[in-house]
Amino acid sequence: MKKVLAGIFLLAASFNGFAQDVNKLISQTDVARVIGTLAADDMRGRATFTPDIERAAQFIESEYKQIGLQPLPGDDGFRQNFAMTRVTPVKTSASINGTTIATDSVFASTTSAALNWNNNPDVEIVKLTADKDFRTEYRKYLSSGKKKLILVDPKFASIFAMLRARGLKGSVSNKPDDNQALVFVLGKYDDVKTFDVSYIGKSEKSPLFNIAGIIPGKTKPNEYVIFSGHYDHLGILKPVKGDSIANGADDDASGTTAVIELARYFKKLDNNARTLVFVAFTAEEIGEFGSQHFATTVEPDKVVAMFNIEMIGKASKFGENSAFITGFERSDFGPILQKNLTGTVFKFYPDPYPDQDLFYRSDNASLARVGVPAHTISTDQIDIDKLYHTVGDEISTLDMANITETIRAIALSSRTIVSGQDTPTRVAKLER
Repeated sequence: MKKVLAGIFLLAASFNGFAQDVNKLISQTDVARVIGTLAADDMRGRATFTPDIERAAQFIESEYKQIGLQPLPGDDGFRQNFAMTRVTPVKTSASINGTTIATDSVFASTTSAALNWNNNPDVEIVKLTADKDFRTEYRKYLSSGKKKLILVDPKFASIFAMLRARGLKGSVSNKPDDNQALVFVLGKYDDVKTFDVSYIGKSEKSPLFNIAGIIPGKTKPNEYVIFSGHYDHLGILKPVKGDSIANGADDDASGTTAVIELARYFKKLDNNARTLVFVAFTAEEIGEFGSQHFATTVEPDKVVAMFNIEMIGKASKFGENSAFITGFERSDFGPILQKNLTGTVFKFYPDPYPDQDLFYRSDNASLARVGVPAHTISTDQIDIDKLYHTVGDEISTLDMANITETIRAIALSSRTIVSGQDTPTRVAKLER
């Protein structure tokens, strides 16, 4: 019994040492400094393909350099450069049964530079009726790989207008596909006998870059643990009460801040068995293209876990000192993290919003598709978050203590994975 008690005492003392280290090495002051810089007005919302995201990239690079990270093998610096094909609409027109569709009632989603559909038999005509769930149907269309003319019930006029506005900014693809194209028309059409669609777009190659750095592993350098968040956001939106900057403070300056602070923490500890990769992804908001590219540059079997961090700016629905993990049931990643938090008040929960399909809506999915135990950690109450993707996502709305405690919890909960003691089970490779 004395030996058991002594063992428990030593375990508790060891954990208290870890907790003291994390509280000392991850400071709320520095958290506020980093997120305050990334979400400041002069970053203008960090939209992909703008000079503003360049400023954000330079700031993250400067933090990595100050921390003492190394570039990914084969890269000269912290930028992981790649290029995408961007197609911007020039002119879109359509007619159904000989009647011309109003310009604001049609838009195309395509990576092709031109469409000419005159009763094309390869085009499937689909009716998105009022009784259907728009989000579910929309995702089906995007993943179909087919040409579709989609007739949208006027009930969905507001979401149609939002998607059309987004579509006018263009589409991005790493592999342009002339076999897939979606054309949306707002209105009720009982019987479509004839249709004609004409689309002209401007195609150009555009550079993109993730910002990535590593701390090489001491004893297991060929095994990788990834900490990630995305540093892009929406940029400039329609003004609301004079404010047009979508600062993206929670989405996802909070997650990018966590990546930087975790890099600082683990570099100071300097005792990681496995190689740690810290990556700020680009182009998440327009299709997770940064993480998709990153996934092609790593050997999936060597990545033992991915901690993707997305929107940790406020308390979760479970209250303070809590966060949820998407895809909790897909591996034992969550139980390992919770085991490492024994003795603390912080708790990780399964994703409480399964209907939101969050596992597929962040950068973790790009690695999960190839079998990596890749999960997103978040505290966002997505079902009631009225600031999500608006100009209201400002620094002033965030809880810096919540962000700091969540980062500390991630640091503590990851320690047996970082040290090589625990290896999460693989997730099933995804087909979607």
